[in-house]
Amino acid sequence: MEYTTQSLQERLAGFMYKVYGLMAVAFVITAAIAYYISHTPTLYKPLVTSPGIFMVVLIAQLILVVFITLLMPRLNTSIAALLFFLYAISMGITSSVIFLIYDTHSIYIAFFVSAAMFAAMAIYGYVTKTDLSSIGNIALMALVGLVIGLLVNLFFKNDMFDIILSSVGVIIFTALTAYDSQRIKYIGRLMLAEGQGISKIAIFGALTLYLDFINLFLYILSLTGRKRD
Repeated sequence: MEYTTQSLQERLAGFMYKVYGLMAVAFVITAAIAYYISHTPTLYKPLVTSPGIFMVVLIAQLILVVFITLLMPRLNTSIAALLFFLYAISMGITSSVIFLIYDTHSIYIAFFVSAAMFAAMAIYGYVTKTDLSSIGNIALMALVGLVIGLLVNLFFKNDMFDIILSSVGVIIFTALTAYDSQRIKYIGRLMLAEGQGISKIAIFGALTLYLDFINLFLYILSLTGRKRD
């Protein structure tokens, strides 16, 4: 099926709205569950007093996101959406501890700063004519280094190194937000031009941007958040 340039642009805009909408719904789910658990002692106490439970949820969460990413082409749209929102729920469970660690005011400030940065970079990635592939590739390589640094600091527990890693994390996920927005737009345009279905791509795009935003928020919170006494 062929589309005029105007029709294609309108459909592409609709596709991106769907991506951002799915991402927003997933984040609301995560935030609501995190807030509810953190204010329900019978739910958050097992997470705090039994590290094994927290680790099981965390491992299941990692397996789930890898499963979604690798098998997305084989999944039908409904299953893909269900798994995406299950992942958002699991993130809500593990993220609930931030309400126990950080002052609520600090969390809100970190959220609004993250939202502003994310929106600015997402818009930039969508409208810019500059190819961001090189920036994206550098950010992805830096992400590998960040993960290694985080694993190393689990043993050394150096506060200054933790600040450096959090700063690097903010830079990486700021860059990835712009890069991923442009990449998702490009994939969506290509598939629309070829008349292919884009529902699963919208879910995959929403998951990608969701991860960018969550990580950006957590690293900003790590840098600026005031911990509870």
